[in-house]
Amino acid sequence: MKRQHLQLLIGFGISAVFIYYLLPGLKLDEVGDALATANYWWIVPGVAVYFVGLGARTWRWHYMLRHLKPIPLSRLFPVVCIGYFGNNVYPFRAGEVIRSYVLKRKEEIPMAASLTTVIIERIFDGLVMLLFVFLALPFAPIPAAYRQFVVVLTVLLVLATAIFVWMASQPALMTRFYGWFAARLLPSTIRTRTDDIFQRFLEGIRSLSSPRDIGMIFLTSIFVWLMETVKYWFVMHAFPFEVSFLALMLMNGIVNLATTLPSAPGYVGTFDTPGIETLVAYGVGRDLAAAYTAVLHVALWVPVTAVGAWFFWREQLTWGDFGAAKKEAGTVDGRRQTADER
Repeated sequence: MKRQHLQLLIGFGISAVFIYYLLPGLKLDEVGDALATANYWWIVPGVAVYFVGLGARTWRWHYMLRHLKPIPLSRLFPVVCIGYFGNNVYPFRAGEVIRSYVLKRKEEIPMAASLTTVIIERIFDGLVMLLFVFLALPFAPIPAAYRQFVVVLTVLLVLATAIFVWMASQPALMTRFYGWFAARLLPSTIRTRTDDIFQRFLEGIRSLSSPRDIGMIFLTSIFVWLMETVKYWFVMHAFPFEVSFLALMLMNGIVNLATTLPSAPGYVGTFDTPGIETLVAYGVGRDLAAAYTAVLHVALWVPVTAVGAWFFWREQLTWGDFGAAKKEAGTVDGRRQTADER
């Protein structure tokens, strides 16, 4: 079985498990009634606020890339949208790779460096999600099914952040350590590639080299996710229930932590089941919570996917570029070196 087929099978399997857990407790006719009576005009301001957050996300990436190349936001925004398109239609967050691939093609920034900034983005996003969860905990218990998951992710993300910050603050030491390790354990036939990837990696983590940079990235991440929570709040008003903004922060945190798991494209199941269970913990009826979560999921997925698809088409990309992006991510600057080049 090909690797990509195995990945798809795993993703669809995990989504199926989440959906299987969800469906037995739902009365689909009541979910349909809630959907039929919703006031969908509330989605409009929600989408507008979401794109404000997307602009902030673009600025954050611009800030992290500025030591590699200062890229105007107008040129970077389409690349971010293409990344969302890739994440939403392709499994295993392929959008993270495709946006680095497009950035290399348009701005000549090495993929190893830009992918490192993407990893840092995901770490800070995870930390903000955990912040949202812990802020809401005094006001409502976290659903029992997710407690251990949150604890494990907390440890992993804090540890990853500490490691990246330490590595960014000690580039000379990291270079000596890599040189010692590579000289003794890596075959000379691959040293050219690994040396270049290591240097690009160090360039990518330079955005964590100062407390000011770390603070700017973290504060921007908070703003990005607050804007998404505001969208949750707007869409809530389309339905006959109300929970606190902190409850929606908790929901946002849990569903986005859950979507780090492999799933079917569009985070089917991994978004919906945790969202519904979180609202049920706050006293919202399960069927009403399911209707709200379904509309929220569509409202989050469709607009940015449509915009990303348009930019994807405008850049004359094809489905084959997803495979090309994954292949280039494993090479030096998107090409394999020949013997003469070595």
